[in-house]
Amino acid sequence: MVFSSLTFLYLFLPIALILYYLVPMNWKNAILTLVSLVFYAWGEPVYVVLMLYSILLNYSCGRLMASTRKHAKSVLVFAVIVNLLILGFFKYYGFVVTNINLLTGWKLPVRELALPVGISFYTFQALSYIIDLYRKKFPVQKNFFSFAAYITMFPQLIAGPIVRYEDVFRQMKERDLSLQRFGKGVIRFVAGLSKKVLLANLIGALFDTVHASGSDVSVLTSWLGALAFTFQIYFDFSGYSDMAIGLGEMLGFTFMENFDYPYTASSVTDFWRRWHISLSTWFREYVYIPLGGNRVNALRHIFNILIVWLLTGLWHGADWTFILWGVYYGLLLLFEKYVWSKLPVPKAINHILTGLIVIIGWVIFSADNLPSILVTLGSMFGGAANGFCDSNALYYLQSYGALLILCAIFSFPWVKKTYELLKQRTIGRILLSVVIFALLIVCTGFLVTQNYNPFLYFRF
Repeated sequence: MVFSSLTFLYLFLPIALILYYLVPMNWKNAILTLVSLVFYAWGEPVYVVLMLYSILLNYSCGRLMASTRKHAKSVLVFAVIVNLLILGFFKYYGFVVTNINLLTGWKLPVRELALPVGISFYTFQALSYIIDLYRKKFPVQKNFFSFAAYITMFPQLIAGPIVRYEDVFRQMKERDLSLQRFGKGVIRFVAGLSKKVLLANLIGALFDTVHASGSDVSVLTSWLGALAFTFQIYFDFSGYSDMAIGLGEMLGFTFMENFDYPYTASSVTDFWRRWHISLSTWFREYVYIPLGGNRVNALRHIFNILIVWLLTGLWHGADWTFILWGVYYGLLLLFEKYVWSKLPVPKAINHILTGLIVIIGWVIFSADNLPSILVTLGSMFGGAANGFCDSNALYYLQSYGALLILCAIFSFPWVKKTYELLKQRTIGRILLSVVIFALLIVCTGFLVTQNYNPFLYFRF
């Protein structure tokens, strides 16, 4: 994590908010840029230079594009290529060279490059600005600090949601900074923090334990490990998104929702309408639709889907496991569209099958390498070394059973519906305030005692 959690909560964030609210509106973007750069540079001082280069590159290309429409397309192509080359070099250089060496027997030098935190997110935000500016969806941003604030904004800088400039360009100039909105942001932030600290971190301990056991597990243990990661990655990532959205509200910004209870999905298509919505939206707007979307013949549509999901897998990381994960979902989406959707399958069966598909997907996603995927899936489906159930599995059930049930409950919208009902009454609002304060105290206590545990999506 760029800051330790406690340093962020009780030092950086209060100072940043005080500075932000003390200055007049026309200085707020400059202050937001400054504190965001401090946030980023705290853990990666070298790569802040790379971020500043990205800001200067895309700001300059935007101004040039607006001033010379005759050469706008050339400027666009230049900006897109440079952005992708930077991302590609830092994220995929080692992977590409290693595989070239394996295929050819060459001995090209492979350097271990530290991945700049959040580079995939802020590069995609910069690309959305340049592409949509070319499409004339908004006027060019002439204020350097306003553009820099858009790229560096610390609430969602590290792990999203991916904010498109089209959605916030009016807010870069004026925004509502009411006490009511600030309070709403605090509630959302603490809810996200609680997801991360009280659910993701705790259930993640089960996954780490099972994962470290390798093939020396039972069928039940393998399933418990897979379920643990399924819940961990959801509460980890959706928790961060809630925190980012809450911080945005505290600063006067509205960010798009990034999750909509994906584990309630009744199909793979439905799952991806609910999971990491900002990434799915980005690929739809800037890859899938430009390729022709679904307004093409069947073969071209299959090609478009596979390209999008190959890129989606690669976006998550430079490893064959992520590529396989992307292709896995691409093939499933095609099968669902052209075959499964035409069959009279009961909705309950679709829910169960979708859940199974998603769990298997997370097995692929979390694997260290391709052979370990086969080992884990083999263990889950009857090939475990220790039979169906062993003493470890019973111990894990006893230790984590209640937490797994709690994770399942919070994966559905029942708690949100209860919250909506409570806030309509005075006594309910008082109770919610007490609960939020209590959750903050409990989270603080856990953060004091927990080891360093960053968000999973920091590495993407």
